Parts: sequence; structure tokens; C-alpha cells
Amino acid sequence: MSFNTGTIKDEFAHVDDHWSPRVIADLNGQSVKVAKVKDHLTWHSHRDEDELFLIWKGELTIEYRDRPHVHMKAGDFHVVPKGVEHNPVAADECWILLFEPSETKHTGDVVVEKTRTLETQRSHLSA
Repeated sequence: MSFNTGTIKDEFAHVDDHWSPRVIADLNGQSVKVAKVKDHLTWHSHRDEDELFLIWKGELTIEYRDRPHVHMKAGDFHVVPKGVEHNPVAADECWILLFEPSETKHTGDVVVEKTRTLETQRSHLSA
């Protein structure tokens, strides 16, 4: 049996690239990820999965095409409902935690240069 333990600060120290989520824990079919973000990701949706953003440091805006944008600061959280197209944007570097089903693709069915595979997001776990 394996136990996940550590500090959020230490996990963020392992993140070198923007928009490269790093899985830090799995539980009950969900993954907890840390990421550093800056600028924008891409417009995308997750057909079958809700996605929770928790802001650790900085500010992030979730842009929506069909509803008001949501602006968050450190300590704020927001759930993007499944199937809703969104685009995360940060003017300056922002540190986020993501809580989502383990099979959630980084940018849904959209593939861009910033897209990271599930294998890449968890590659350090098998090292």
C-alpha cells in the first residue's frame, strides 16, 4: 500500500513549465493536481467531468463563451461544469490546484502545443 504525503509548497517547487499539471494524489477516482499558469490555455471543455480550480497564489480568470467570466484570487475556488467550454487566463503567474476525475484530459478533445497527456502529468509517480 502506498501513501501520498507532502506539502503543497514542495509540490509546486517541482513544476517548471506553465500549463503542465502535476498529479500529487489520487483518491476515489479523482486526481489532485498542481500547476503554474500564465497567459491563456485554450478554449476547451470536458464532456463528462466537472473541474474544480483552487487558487493557491496569484489571480486567474475562467473565461466562458455563454456566461459571465469568473475572476479568482488566492483562496478562491470555482467549479467548471462538465460540458461547458472555458478558457483559463492569468495575466501574471498563478499557482492553482485542480480536483478532477483521474481520466480528465488536460484540454478535453482539443489538442494544442500546451496540452499535456495524462501519462506526462503522472510520469513522476512511476519514477
